[in-house]
Amino acid sequence: MEYYNQTSTDFILLGLFPPSRTGLFLFILIGLIFLMALISNQSIILFILLDARLHTPMYFLLSQLSLIDINYISTIVPKMASGFLFGNKSISFIGCGVQSFFFLMLGGAEALLLTSMAYDRYVAICFPLHYPVHMSKRVCVLMITGSWIMGSINACAHTVYTLHMPYCRSRAVNHFFCDVPAMLSLACMDTWAYEGTVFLSTIIFLVFPFIVIACSYGRILLAVYRMHSAEGRKKAYSTCGTHLTVVTFYYAPFAYTYLRSRSLQSPTEDKALAVFYTILTSMLNPIIYSLRNREVMGALRRVIHRICSVKM
Repeated sequence: MEYYNQTSTDFILLGLFPPSRTGLFLFILIGLIFLMALISNQSIILFILLDARLHTPMYFLLSQLSLIDINYISTIVPKMASGFLFGNKSISFIGCGVQSFFFLMLGGAEALLLTSMAYDRYVAICFPLHYPVHMSKRVCVLMITGSWIMGSINACAHTVYTLHMPYCRSRAVNHFFCDVPAMLSLACMDTWAYEGTVFLSTIIFLVFPFIVIACSYGRILLAVYRMHSAEGRKKAYSTCGTHLTVVTFYYAPFAYTYLRSRSLQSPTEDKALAVFYTILTSMLNPIIYSLRNREVMGALRRVIHRICSVKM
C-alpha cells in the first residue's frame, strides 16, 4: 500500500457539476444563488447597523447569522467556481485544511446561533415580562461568543485529526469542497474510532439544537394559540412553519450526511445534500428571517428615503 507525502501532495476536488450544458446551467443557477445570498445578507447587516430601531438582541443575533452566512457560502462557492470555469480542481494540503476548518467552524456556529434565535423568540412570546432579563445585551453577547468559540474548537479538533491521517492511492476528493466524510474515504487506516467522534459532534451541534428549536417553536405555537385571535394564530403558524422549514433544510441533510457510517455513504447523494446546508440556506435565511419581517422592511424604506434625501 503506497503512502503519499501529506505535506506536499495536493488534493483534487472532483466538483459538483458535470462538464455539459446541464452542468453549465446548474453552475449559473448556483452563481445567481451565491450573488443573492451575498447581497441580501450584506443588506441585512447594513440595515441593522444604520437603523437604531433594530438595535435589539433579536436583530443583533440576526446580523450575526447574516455575517456567518456570507463567510459560510464564500468558503465553498468561489473555489468550486474556479474548478468548473478554469479546470483548477487541485487544492493544496494546507488550503484543504483551511477550507475544512472554516466550513466546520461556521457550520457549527450557525447551528448554535439558530438555537439562540429560537430561544430569543421563545422568551419574547412566552415570557415577555422576563425578556429584558433573560435576553439582556450581556446574555446576547455570551450566546454569540459561545457559538463562535464552540464552533472553532470543534472545527480545530476535526481539522487537525483529519489532516494527520495517512492518505493513500488517490487524493481525489469526490466532493466540491474538503468535507470530512469525503476525505475519510481516502484514508489508509481504520477510521471507526474517529467516526465515533464525528457522530458525537453531530449529535451535539446538529441533532440536539434541532430538537431544542422544534420544542421552542412548539411552545411558541401553544402560547399563541392560547393568547391570540384566529388571525394572529394563522400568522404565527405560517411564520413558525416557514422558519422550521428553513431550519430543517439546514440541519436534516447536514446531520444525515455526518451520522451515516462510511460504508453507507454515496458521493453523489452527499454532494446533493451538501448544496442544501452550504448554499441554499445562506440565501433562504435572510429571506425568511428578515425580508418577511415588517421591521426590517421598514428599515429598508427608511434607509432608501435617507439616501434619496441626501442625493436631492
